[in-house]
Amino acid sequence: MNQFKEWGISANWWRGEKGEYWVVGQTVLSVAFVLLPVYPAIALDNLSPIWKYADWGLTGIFGLIALLLLLSGSIKLGTNLTPLPHPKDDGELVTGGVYALVRHPIYSGVIFLAIAYSCWKLSLAHAIGAMILLLFFDIKARKEESWLSTKFSDYDMINIDRRLKN
Repeated sequence: MNQFKEWGISANWWRGEKGEYWVVGQTVLSVAFVLLPVYPAIALDNLSPIWKYADWGLTGIFGLIALLLLLSGSIKLGTNLTPLPHPKDDGELVTGGVYALVRHPIYSGVIFLAIAYSCWKLSLAHAIGAMILLLFFDIKARKEESWLSTKFSDYDMINIDRRLKN
């Protein structure tokens, strides 16, 4: 229970004031993704070796990107890490490291991991599941960004600077 308190989950979590329902939705979608049946879009046995190697290469690249985003995002957040989209009351805005390149590296890492799995299995069901996760995290990120903008006055300026550099 102490870990929940550290993450910022209050005793009145059912009110969803800090985005607890987003965490429930993310958990449901993640479990559903894992439980999806594998429906191969293409039979692996029918593929020539070059296509198998290409698939393995894509799987490896997407998996490596996922791993880098998840690890570097989690490490850089440090004590600011929480499953909630609402920033911690005592949290600080993290803008360095991977956060200088990607605003939501952990969400992006989960999406790349889902894409890597769908490539590995060549599963159409998992490819659709990855797209649903992408849409979910996009909406969750927008909500998180509104809370970040409210808590940190310079958050919007950081995003503007990032867009101008790109």
